[in-house]
Amino acid sequence: MCGIGGIVRIWPAGDIPPLPHESIPEGWLDTLDRSIRHRGPDGQGRLRHRVTRSDGTTIDLALIHRRLSIIDPTGGPQPMVIGGPSDDPGTHQNLTLHWLAPSHAQAPGGPHDYPASREHHCPACGHDTLAVVFNGCIYNHREIRRELLALGHRFQSDHSDTEVLLHGWREWGAHLLPRLDGMYAFALWDGRSASWIVARDLAGEKPIAMTFLRGTISACCTHPAALAALRTHIEPGASRINADALASWIAHGFAPEGSLYADVHDLQPAQCIHVTPDTAGRSLIAQRTLLHQPEPTRTGPPLTTSDVDRLLTQAVTSRLESDVPLGCFLSGGVDSSLIAAMAIRAIPDLQTFCVAMPSIGYDESPHAAAVARLLGTRHQTISSQANPADDLPPLIAQLGLPFGDSSLLPTHWVARAARAHVHVALAGDGGDELFAGYNRHVIAQRLRRWRSTIARIPSRLLPARNPRSRSTMLRRLIEASRGRGYPDLVAIFPAGMLAKLLDAPPTPTPDTLDSLDWDIHYSLPGDILRKTDAASMAVALEVRAPFLSRDLFHACLAAPRSSLMPQGRRKGLLRDVARAYLPAEIVDRPKQGFAIPIGRWFRTDFGGMRRMLFDHLEGPDPFPGLPLNLNRKYVRRLLREHDAANAPGINPWRGRDHSQRLYMLLVLSIWARWLSARD
Repeated sequence: MCGIGGIVRIWPAGDIPPLPHESIPEGWLDTLDRSIRHRGPDGQGRLRHRVTRSDGTTIDLALIHRRLSIIDPTGGPQPMVIGGPSDDPGTHQNLTLHWLAPSHAQAPGGPHDYPASREHHCPACGHDTLAVVFNGCIYNHREIRRELLALGHRFQSDHSDTEVLLHGWREWGAHLLPRLDGMYAFALWDGRSASWIVARDLAGEKPIAMTFLRGTISACCTHPAALAALRTHIEPGASRINADALASWIAHGFAPEGSLYADVHDLQPAQCIHVTPDTAGRSLIAQRTLLHQPEPTRTGPPLTTSDVDRLLTQAVTSRLESDVPLGCFLSGGVDSSLIAAMAIRAIPDLQTFCVAMPSIGYDESPHAAAVARLLGTRHQTISSQANPADDLPPLIAQLGLPFGDSSLLPTHWVARAARAHVHVALAGDGGDELFAGYNRHVIAQRLRRWRSTIARIPSRLLPARNPRSRSTMLRRLIEASRGRGYPDLVAIFPAGMLAKLLDAPPTPTPDTLDSLDWDIHYSLPGDILRKTDAASMAVALEVRAPFLSRDLFHACLAAPRSSLMPQGRRKGLLRDVARAYLPAEIVDRPKQGFAIPIGRWFRTDFGGMRRMLFDHLEGPDPFPGLPLNLNRKYVRRLLREHDAANAPGINPWRGRDHSQRLYMLLVLSIWARWLSARD
C-alpha cells in the first residue's frame, strides 16, 4: 500500500527544452506529494528521466512514491527501474536517470529518505529504461516470477511484487494485466517508446486519477484533489469542479459516473491508459482501454458451493503472505467469519479484531467474540475511541472529496485500533455485492416487476422516523418507483428530493442495470472500496479483500443470479458454503450492517456532532465556492424534520429521519471549506 504520482511533459522538435527540474518543477511534485504523504510512512522516493527522440522531440518524466512496506521491505523501494542508458545509438537518446529526495524537510519521526532501487540490467529486458511506481499488492507474484525466470529474466530483489510488474510488462506488455491477481494502481514508464502506462485493478480497490493540460502535460496521482490543485497551479483561474458530477455526487455520496473535479478523470476498474507522443511530436495522446473487465453477462454456468469453497480458499490463502504482522477483521457476520475460518487453517495463531461501537444496537463485538471462541483465534475486542467531530474533518481533507457514506467513521476506528497490532488485515469487502447480500437486491426484483403498481401507493402517509423501519423502507421503494428506479432506491437524495435541494427540475435517468450489476460497477468501487482505502490508509493499514480475487470475481459476474440466490435467498450460495465451517446460529444471523446511529448523534450531540452540523449548515456560507446553488430553506427544513422525528407529542407524519442526507450536507460543507482554504 502506497501513494503514487507522476508527470510527463513533451517538448516539440525545434523547442529548446529547459533543464529537467525546470521542465517539471519540484513545486509541481510537492503538490502531488502532499496529498499522498500519509499513505506511506516507511519511505519515499522520486525519479526523473528525459528521452530525446530522433525527430528532436524531448519527453520529460518525473515519478514520486510514498511507501508502506509490506512485501520485501528491503528489496522493494520505489520508483523501481530496470534497464538504463543504452549504448546503442538507435532512435532514442536516454539521458541520465536522476534520483531525488523531496525538496521539503522531513518532520521528526517521519519517513526516511531512501534511494530508489538503482537500475539493473536483465538480459531478457535489454537496456532501455523501464520504471514504475506501484500502489497495492500482487498476490500471485511468485507464480508470475517463476514463469519469467524460466523465460530468462533476471531479478534483483528477493521477492518484490513491484519488480514482477516491470519484467512482466517487458515480456508481455498489456497482456500482463489479465495475469495479475491483486489490488493495484500503477504508473509505468517505458523509455523505449517514451510512453507511460497507468492502470487500475479489476474491482477498483486502489484509486488512481489522471489529467491532461495544454496537450503537452499529463499527470496521474492516487488522489484526484491533488491533480485539481496541480491544474490550478499550472493554469490559474481554471475551473475546479464538475457541476454535473457534483449533483450526482450529492445524490449518492460518491460519483457513479464522471469525476468530481473538472478535467480530472478517475480510471475505471480494469482500465489502462497508454500515453504516447503523437507522430508529429507535438502533443500527448491517450488510448483508453478496458483490457480485462468481464461483463456481467449472467449467462455462464451456475456456481456451486464446491466452486465457491475452492475459489475463496485459494483467495484467502494467497492473501496471507506478508513480511509484517497480519490479522483479520471479525464482525460476527457471515463474510468475515468465513474468511477467518479459512485463514486459521493456514495460520493457527491468527489474530482477529473487532471494535466495540459506542451505541447498543450497532455493536457487533459480542457476536464477533463468539465466533472467535468457536474458531480459536487470538481475538481482541477494542474500544473504538470514537471522536466523530474530531475525526471527520481530517478524513475528508485526506480524501479531498465530500464522501457521503457515514460508515467511513467506524471503518476508520476499526482500522486505527487494528493498526496498533498488525500492518495487514483481511476483510469481507465485496461479499455482499458479488453474492446478493443486501435486502435491496431482493426488493429491486419486486421494483422491476411491479413498478407501476408500487408508484400508485401514497407515500406521504408512511412515517419515516426510523431509518431501519419497514415503513421507511417502503416509502423509499415507492419514491424510487416514481423516479429512477434502483439508483433512487440506493440514493441519499432521490431524484425528487435532489430537485428540491438544487432548486431544479428532476432529471430521471433510465434504470438499465440489474441491481447486482449496478452495485459492482458503481457502488463497490465508488463507495465501499473508496471508504476502505481512505479509512485504512489514514492509519497506514493494508486491507485485503479475498472476495475480490480475480478468479472468484470473474466467476460471480458470469454466474446466473439464481445460483447466487438459490430459492431467492439473499446471499444463499455463500451461506451454504459457510455451513461447512460455521454453526447455523452464525450463518443465519440477520445482517446487522456496519453503521453508526448518525441521526441520533445529530440530535443528542454525541461527540460534538450536532454542534458541528449546525455550525456548518446554519453558518453564513455553508458551501463556499461550489458551482451549485443549494436551497438553504430546504436544508433548514431537513434539520427541523429530523429533530421532529424524535420529538414526543409531535405528529408522526411530520417528522422524518434525514440521517444520511444531513451527513451528506455536512461533509459537503466540510469539503467546500477545506477546498476554499487551499486557494
